[in-house]
Amino acid sequence: MPRPAPAPVPGSRADVTRPRARHATPSTDAALLDLLATIPDPEIPVITITDLGIVRAATLDGTTARVAITPTYSGCPATSLIALAVESRLRDAGLTPAIETRLDPPWTTDWLTEAAHEKLRAYGIAPPTGATRPRCPRCDSPATTEISRFGSTPCKAQWRCDACAEPFDHFKCH
Repeated sequence: MPRPAPAPVPGSRADVTRPRARHATPSTDAALLDLLATIPDPEIPVITITDLGIVRAATLDGTTARVAITPTYSGCPATSLIALAVESRLRDAGLTPAIETRLDPPWTTDWLTEAAHEKLRAYGIAPPTGATRPRCPRCDSPATTEISRFGSTPCKAQWRCDACAEPFDHFKCH
C-alpha cells in the first residue's frame, strides 16, 4: 500500500501552489492572533509561530493585517518561510498583509510559551531551562551529556541521555 505524501512545509512552493482552505476573516486583533496561531514553525512543526513567541505584534487596520515578527536568530533561514506562510494565511482570510521583521529587541527563549515547552518535550526536544544540563525529554533523567553544541538547527544542541542512551535535541537558552 503506498504511503501518503507528507504535508507541505508552510510557505514552501508545494504549500503555496496547493488548493487553499479559506479562513474566516478576523474582525479583532485577538481573532487575528488566533489565526496566526494556526501557522506551524517550519523547522519544528509541533509548535506554532505564536508558541515560539516570534509574533511581536498583530493588529487589524480595516482589512490590513499588520504583523511584526522577530526571528529566533537574525540570520534564521526560516524567517522568509515564516513571512511567506503568514502572508499566505492572511490572504486566505481576505486580509492585506503588512509584515515587518523586528530585530530589536532580539528574540529570547523567555518568549516561548509554556505550551511550547510541553510540546517540545513531547516531541523529544528538551526545552530551555537555564540549567547546566537539560533533562532527557524521554525518560526525564538529569544524567545527560552534550554531544555537539550544534544540532539540527542553530537554536538547538545535540545531547545524549546517559540513562536511556537516547540522543535528543536541546533548545538552547538565549
